[in-house]
Amino acid sequence: MKFAIFLIVFGAGFIDSTSAAGQPHPNILFVIADQWRSQAFGFAGDPNARTPNLDAFERECVDFTQAVSGLPVCSPTRASLLTGQRPQTHGVFLNDVPLAPNAVTIAKVLKAAGYDTGCIGKWHVDGHGSRSAFIPRERRQGFDYWKVLECTHEYNNSAYFGDTPEKLVWEGYDAIAQTRDAQGFLRVHAKSNRSFLLWLAWGPPHNPYDTAPAKYRAMYSPQQIHLRPNVPESARAQARNDLAGYYAHCAALDDCFGELLRTLEETGLTTNTIVVFTSDHGDMLWSQDQQRKQRPWEESARVPLLFRLPAAFGTKPQRLDATINTEDVMPTLLRLAGVSIPTSVEGLDFSGSVRGGADPSGGATVLRCISPFGEFIRKRGGREYRALRTTRYTYARDLSGPWLLYDNQADPDQLRNLVGKPEYAELQARLEKRLREKLASQHDEFLPGPEYVKRWGYTVDADETVRVQP
Repeated sequence: MKFAIFLIVFGAGFIDSTSAAGQPHPNILFVIADQWRSQAFGFAGDPNARTPNLDAFERECVDFTQAVSGLPVCSPTRASLLTGQRPQTHGVFLNDVPLAPNAVTIAKVLKAAGYDTGCIGKWHVDGHGSRSAFIPRERRQGFDYWKVLECTHEYNNSAYFGDTPEKLVWEGYDAIAQTRDAQGFLRVHAKSNRSFLLWLAWGPPHNPYDTAPAKYRAMYSPQQIHLRPNVPESARAQARNDLAGYYAHCAALDDCFGELLRTLEETGLTTNTIVVFTSDHGDMLWSQDQQRKQRPWEESARVPLLFRLPAAFGTKPQRLDATINTEDVMPTLLRLAGVSIPTSVEGLDFSGSVRGGADPSGGATVLRCISPFGEFIRKRGGREYRALRTTRYTYARDLSGPWLLYDNQADPDQLRNLVGKPEYAELQARLEKRLREKLASQHDEFLPGPEYVKRWGYTVDADETVRVQP
């Protein structure tokens, strides 16, 4: 109810756009992988990664090297990417809860500006009790072309729905089939005079790690995997096995991405298409003896965020250390496309940074865990936290007080926690003050997780987890 009132009061207003009059809006191809951490690319220096297509693409892009997932879990991130809002505003701070059907989303805004809209692959913002249920048009958040499933990790037996409740199945490994379908969408729209937004969401490299096509799995031997220094000895054998499969998925997706780029080139769409590549969150993969996501450590919270802009924009490929967050992506894209930003949006517009201007965040952003759930439940060390992520430091506190402090420049593997060390007391106090200022400006009360669950009326089990049918 609170969210609906917010939209009625604020959602109708728009900030003036700076687009040039009479210029066609650029197309947007938005590609999002699931659980692909920012470190796992050749261009990021990972000796294991075989990502030649993305490595070449990165050299043509604005690469936000400090991009983070504000709440590094699937559903919250996707809802924030769609709405430009933080999780405590749109309410999707748990997996498997629904984004309000009347949310103001990037697809609705672009559709109102004359765009065709398409979504292919994973959705995961329509939690209504089942991850394999048909999603009716009124809950598709502005997307018209639709080949989607709420969520599955059966990549070789992957279902989806179109416009009817008939369940269909992607042929073979779903990311390859979804990419082919996206290529078809691009070829059709190359013949149209209407701009488009295509949202392509792959399920890998999210676990299970051993299900990539055989030719990609054959590329990796666990014994040859180079481990990050923060993987403890006790977890190294399992980490090598998991990482071999993880990188196999990544290699498969890199080939898929290369096919998309070739189709853009062949159809002439490259000249007027913004291409974005990102991920919803990372994967610990046994770094810090941790698994999966939802944590404030770099392997979980940092994500790839690459923007390739048409030559007409006049921007140069570059690596930016601006601290961009999930909710900032929507307003940045809208501004780059010359489309008005709804006043419901909370994120910052980084289009000026792309063009050589200042970092609108002031060099710091916030990471959150509003309610620990899933794999980060309390009995496994899960906790609510708020963290300040600057270009150099990660500082986190939980409800009991300061928890983590890392100098990511001097200690990129986060091996030395500086919290409570007398020689860093002044730094810790400064970061604490800045975090509190950020939370106050964002109206974040930092309450216990059950308080937010109660406010939004969600039904969770003893582990604060929403139980759903697969």
